[in-house]
Amino acid sequence: MKNQEINELNKKAEVFSKSVEKSIKEIKKVIVGQDVVLEKIMIALLADGHVLLEGLPGLAKTMIIKTLSDTIHGDFKRIQFTPDLLPSDIIGSEILDMKTSRFSIKKGPIFANFILADEINRAPPKVQSALLEAMQERQVTIAGQKFELMKPFLVLATQNPLESEGTYTLPEAQIDRFMFKINVEYPSKDEELEIIRRMTSSDIPKALKIIKPEDIIKMQKFCKEVYLDEKVMRYITDLVYATRQPQEYGLDIANLVEYGASPRASIWLALGAKAHAILQGRGYVIPEDVKAIAHDVMRHRIILTYEAEAEEISSDEIIDKILDTVLVP
Repeated sequence: MKNQEINELNKKAEVFSKSVEKSIKEIKKVIVGQDVVLEKIMIALLADGHVLLEGLPGLAKTMIIKTLSDTIHGDFKRIQFTPDLLPSDIIGSEILDMKTSRFSIKKGPIFANFILADEINRAPPKVQSALLEAMQERQVTIAGQKFELMKPFLVLATQNPLESEGTYTLPEAQIDRFMFKINVEYPSKDEELEIIRRMTSSDIPKALKIIKPEDIIKMQKFCKEVYLDEKVMRYITDLVYATRQPQEYGLDIANLVEYGASPRASIWLALGAKAHAILQGRGYVIPEDVKAIAHDVMRHRIILTYEAEAEEISSDEIIDKILDTVLVP
């Protein structure tokens, strides 16, 4: 690609980066800390992917996506997943109007720009699959009729890592539908002090609307136009392939990995790296963009062996070894 074309991409990226920066600034008026989580969610939004958040209760997972929707002129819906939830409670159903004696379609909460699927692992697999199908196909079928979902469309699902009673583990094939799996950590002591100050005052801050939905769609379209060099593409391929054939890269982790990352990992590493480049105001990808999102893309796509679990080795540690070993172009 010529320098002139790269410069044009850089100019577009800078404009979009400033818009996203303004949105994040507004979110930070309400959300204290969680800077990394906010950045990763914005990357997923630009790459048109979905996010699975894992963290303990009370870490502002719900408030993050609600505040994000406040900064964008979009609709927000929260779905509380429970054991008695039905697929129709998510996508909608056909109902009989007693006055007209005719059937009509009642759309479910999935028809919104931003969906919070709270405690997704509390609902049975049939309900989980209804949501995940909508995520993948971007459409739902109600009484034989197909309905397109709104654009942009971001699902942010949460799950509590502590509770196991009354929960249904997401199957590997379904969890693979999420672009990112992000671990939400406790705030620091200073951040917790600021949370107390903000949330116990009479003037609770609110985020202003910054971006229009059509602007997000433009950013998502531009994300695919960001330049990805062949060398960086091969680097992404090497990272993913190293989870499947580690011995080819001199990695002694074959006994720790049952199944390596799927091809979706390669796709999301590429798109996520492009989105990360936009946030940095660049119209081209560098290896550091790939490294910045590697853990979030691959941690839920690497299936560990019983031996790894017995030794309490996490998928993040495996990814660290791969990033340290695979040659950077």
